[in-house]
Amino acid sequence: MENTRELFQILTRRFGFLSKNCCTVGHLEISVVHSHILYEIDKGHNPSIQQIAQNLGIDITTFSRQIQSLVKQGLVKKTPDPNDRRISILSLTTEGKFVATAIDAQMKQYLDEVFSHLNEFEKETVLRSIQLLTNAMGKSTYCCQPLL
Repeated sequence: MENTRELFQILTRRFGFLSKNCCTVGHLEISVVHSHILYEIDKGHNPSIQQIAQNLGIDITTFSRQIQSLVKQGLVKKTPDPNDRRISILSLTTEGKFVATAIDAQMKQYLDEVFSHLNEFEKETVLRSIQLLTNAMGKSTYCCQPLL
């Protein structure tokens, strides 16, 4: 078996995490970071900028620039929280929801194709192993900030 770091290096490359863009939806090239942000906003219930930045482990200054870019593209809407005007609530615009849904479909198609090369037992083993790994990473104080 290859060494652990090499396995993660290969996995990172094959998943495209080192690529600038992850997906194309219509005329838009969506970056990996923007894809993650759209996913988190879509699955959240009126999330704040601070909540999504914390979930993704991105410092608030960098994250605010990413949100501004998504707002300019017409994919994300920032609304002041009615209870605390210092907090901005994030939501997807109609186009943002369309893009997030298209990315989900592309990722599902990609993962379905990858898993088609495994039998059901192997697929379940891989998914269970990924779950165990992400749980362990969430508890780690060495390299990773736990996701909420």
